[in-house]
Amino acid sequence: MVMFEQQSLHRTAAAQGAEFDAGLKRHMLRVYNYMASGVLLTGIVAMLVASTPALYQPIFGTPLKWVVMLAPLAFVFLFSFRIEKMSAATAQTMFWVFSGLMGLSLASVFLVFTGASIAQTFFVTAIMFLSMSLYGYTTGRDLSKVGSFLIMGLIGVVLASLVNLFLQSSALQLVVSIVGVIVFTGLTAWDTQNIKSQYAAHHGDEANSKLAVFGALSLYLNFVNLFQMLLTMMGQREE
Repeated sequence: MVMFEQQSLHRTAAAQGAEFDAGLKRHMLRVYNYMASGVLLTGIVAMLVASTPALYQPIFGTPLKWVVMLAPLAFVFLFSFRIEKMSAATAQTMFWVFSGLMGLSLASVFLVFTGASIAQTFFVTAIMFLSMSLYGYTTGRDLSKVGSFLIMGLIGVVLASLVNLFLQSSALQLVVSIVGVIVFTGLTAWDTQNIKSQYAAHHGDEANSKLAVFGALSLYLNFVNLFQMLLTMMGQREE
């Protein structure tokens, strides 16, 4: 009788484990789908604006460019502070709006760099991102200790980038880009592990939907910033 009960408990635990694993896979797939869709939307908006003089001239030819360049940063802070009070549907809408706004900000990339170098850098970025995200998902190592150093590095990169908007120093930009590549590569693994660990089936679909959107935003920012840093280092400018 005792043996039968133990076997029944083992089967129940195995079934629960399998159900959790299936739910986690669906959750991660949702995160990656949101993130990839956001990157796609950003690229479409950026190319559309860059190829339409009537759109980019009023933006990048006037002080309005500062609003467009700084708005995504302000949007991230707003999103981070308000997501707990948002519904899942509102969080998704905010994510799409942010992705479109980032596309406006990145339109200048298509005006400065050649299409071939943009495509090459995007390919390199995708390989680095996927490799580090896979590592973060599969590793048994706790990356939380590394994460604290990465966050400090991220703060340094953001502050230095803001300062260099006014200094326009190529040397400082190169340093920021090198450090940024290291930081955002590491953050990709760290954020992926956090997204995985934060998932729990008992949270309910609404809470996990918001977690998926916020996780997608984190990975999206890592990808886009890694792309920008690599493009600064590798990109060939239009003559």
